[in-house]
Amino acid sequence: MTTYYGLYGQKVQYLASDPTDVQTGQVWYNSTSAVLKVRAVTTSGTWASGGNMNTARGFLGGAGIQTAAIGFGGDTGGTYTNASESYNGTSWTNTPNLNTTRGALGGNGTQTSALAAGGVDPGGNRLSSTEKWNGTSWTSNPTGLNTGRNNIGIAGIQTAALGAGGSDGSTPVSNVETFNGSTWTSSTALPAAKEAAGASGTQTAALIFGGYNAGALTSTESWNGSSWTAGGNLNTARWEIGSANAGTQTAALAFGGQTPVTGATELYNGTSWTTTTSLATARRFPGGSGNQTAALAFGGGTPVPTAATEEWTGPGVGQTKTVTVT
Repeated sequence: MTTYYGLYGQKVQYLASDPTDVQTGQVWYNSTSAVLKVRAVTTSGTWASGGNMNTARGFLGGAGIQTAAIGFGGDTGGTYTNASESYNGTSWTNTPNLNTTRGALGGNGTQTSALAAGGVDPGGNRLSSTEKWNGTSWTSNPTGLNTGRNNIGIAGIQTAALGAGGSDGSTPVSNVETFNGSTWTSSTALPAAKEAAGASGTQTAALIFGGYNAGALTSTESWNGSSWTAGGNLNTARWEIGSANAGTQTAALAFGGQTPVTGATELYNGTSWTTTTSLATARRFPGGSGNQTAALAFGGGTPVPTAATEEWTGPGVGQTKTVTVT
């Protein structure tokens, strides 16, 4: 019979506490808790409940990572808000508000260096205004988008962003613009107009997926810094889709959306999308942060606005498990 010693050339360690530098496949006995443990990896991704937002809302912008995120703007149920909140991995804290009240806006960046662009104001005006967050306050950028719109998909970071698609209030648009931290510049348009799509990647290697144009879309477009190429289709057609905006062009995460309202979650490997574990709370236009391995979904419409937050752990992430011997 094969033994652990035979496989790894050492005996099972007898320790008073779990090791800090644990390796995948490592087995040890914790004498304090009197249990046998093993370091494994997740085989499929899972969503778990996080702390609720202070203001329930959908159609909001988001930025950051799973343990350091920021959510801003949105629709609280027929009323747009400029409220902004930060997440520390456990709970949300109110931060200074956006200067412009808006919903259906785009966002990207980090918890201390975020970007908010476009959206729609309480008067129904499609906005070009852009704001930058420095970890303490929001500052209105002197220049905004060349094309005012809501439902824009934004990839990249605060100083190197890409904004694609959206709606001018009457129809989806194909307009694409790049941001250098100061000004927006028109770039190569999408192959087809779409709004409320998901976004992932950088200014020169981005991914735009799903969205709406006379119906929910499955299409994915890949950007190389100068032109767009068709990618693999989503398995679930949807718009008002959530995305991990710190993901990459070859490792993206899509969740939620309108098909009608869904919690469907998919992973992208640069070629194709794979369906995985759905959100516990189906929602449309949630805020998103993080990447394909560790992400956050917060707020959204169910269809009514929700404050619910869910934390994503992707496949292949190390985890310590208790070995049950019977």
